[in-house]
Amino acid sequence: EVARLRAALAGNVVTPTDPDYDRARAVWNGMFDRRPALIAACATTADAVAALAFARRHELTIAVRGGGHSVAGYSTCDGGIVVDLSPMKQIDVDPVGRVASAGGGVTWGELDAATQAFGLATPGGVFSRTGIAGLTLGGGYGWLRATYGLACDNLIGAEVVTADGRVIVAGEQDGQDADLLWGLRGGGGNFGVVTRFTFRLHPVGPNVSFAVVFHDGEGDATGRVLRWFRDYCADAPDAVNPIAVCGVVPDDMEMFPEAIWGKRYVMLGALFVGPTDEGERVLRPLRAFAQPLADFSDVLPYVDAQKLWDADYPDGMRYYWKSLNLVRLDDAVIERIVAGARRQPSPLSTTDLWFVGGAVRRGPADGSAVRGRDAVVMLGLEANWEEPADDEPNMRWAREFIAEMEPVSDGSRYLNFAGFLEEGDAALRSTFGAHYARLVELKRRYDPTNRFRLNQNIDPSDQDIASLPSATARLTTLAEP
Repeated sequence: EVARLRAALAGNVVTPTDPDYDRARAVWNGMFDRRPALIAACATTADAVAALAFARRHELTIAVRGGGHSVAGYSTCDGGIVVDLSPMKQIDVDPVGRVASAGGGVTWGELDAATQAFGLATPGGVFSRTGIAGLTLGGGYGWLRATYGLACDNLIGAEVVTADGRVIVAGEQDGQDADLLWGLRGGGGNFGVVTRFTFRLHPVGPNVSFAVVFHDGEGDATGRVLRWFRDYCADAPDAVNPIAVCGVVPDDMEMFPEAIWGKRYVMLGALFVGPTDEGERVLRPLRAFAQPLADFSDVLPYVDAQKLWDADYPDGMRYYWKSLNLVRLDDAVIERIVAGARRQPSPLSTTDLWFVGGAVRRGPADGSAVRGRDAVVMLGLEANWEEPADDEPNMRWAREFIAEMEPVSDGSRYLNFAGFLEEGDAALRSTFGAHYARLVELKRRYDPTNRFRLNQNIDPSDQDIASLPSATARLTTLAEP
């Protein structure tokens, strides 16, 4: 059977007896050391169809791998099949229509390089080696969100292989599946294997103004910096895409003066979309309101700005990230955030405040499955550490911190940063709100037996949705108030 599958694929099949098995099964998050029965490296959509047919015949667990950077380890499994899309690297850019189409194995760095050849980009993440697939399907926060929205807001088409082997084109044009496109915009990998993504493009760069300023975070300084930055972001134009990060300067980072190693910091970061001279002027307050510990602000190519954080997320380190959408950021909430940040067990961890505004807030509530657009900030906790012996305290820190912040949230979270979804259906219900019922019905339509369950999983057997709005109603009835 495996030999027949290998012969049928334009790509390749890797099994535990093959010499490159360990390389092929490795994923980014060092917490996951899984041993799949086989890895189907799919070079074409037909390969994905054949791999899923094999999985059906042998009742194998299915993991879908795009970039392999799922924080929750969804892109691998034990004893099942990994449908590996990494060979699907084709990118087509239409600079006149401002549209790009890319295979399911493309990373953001690869897509950015192709679109920036024409001075265009679509919102991605902040880590160039992340796959376009997982980030987009989970929503997609990044450096262009205030200006042009989330990654999923700019998804205008997709090619999807369903659990029963159908190939469906999702989109808003005649003959395309608009309901499926809605679900793919933030509903995760629940509905099939997305072998091709089509994005709307926007003018960006090629050079951008980028502020990366580390301010003192000792004593009461963290709260003071965050209060100032909150007020700055409230009045900032949509061209400013801001984030604040609380952490500890690593001891071995030569880029920082040795005198500040081990000190607490608040990093104020922002990318400006527009003329660089205007960007430098608008971002100057981030650098000037206090004497910084270190200032790495610069005008640089957009493709390089997208790579600035790559070194902070090496392959094989241990990662556990949680998030929550906060509806308030008054002084009392900031103090609660400061207290939680200071309890981090690992110096590699950070507490991130992704300010929500601009195009994210303007995005139509009924245009995607994403909720939380009325939040003030998306609070992201990145628990990062190196030794397995430290797993428990680091995960406990993130879980307890998030629990403390629940009273000032709308109950929703960014599902790409959802820990291991220990809360199960409760987390999905609170995250999707009134959209949850429609997502359940979409799941029943495209994956009624839940073959695709290694994801932010929506259970098609959920019977407790009678009180929620029907998915067959018009989208306007599903909009959050």
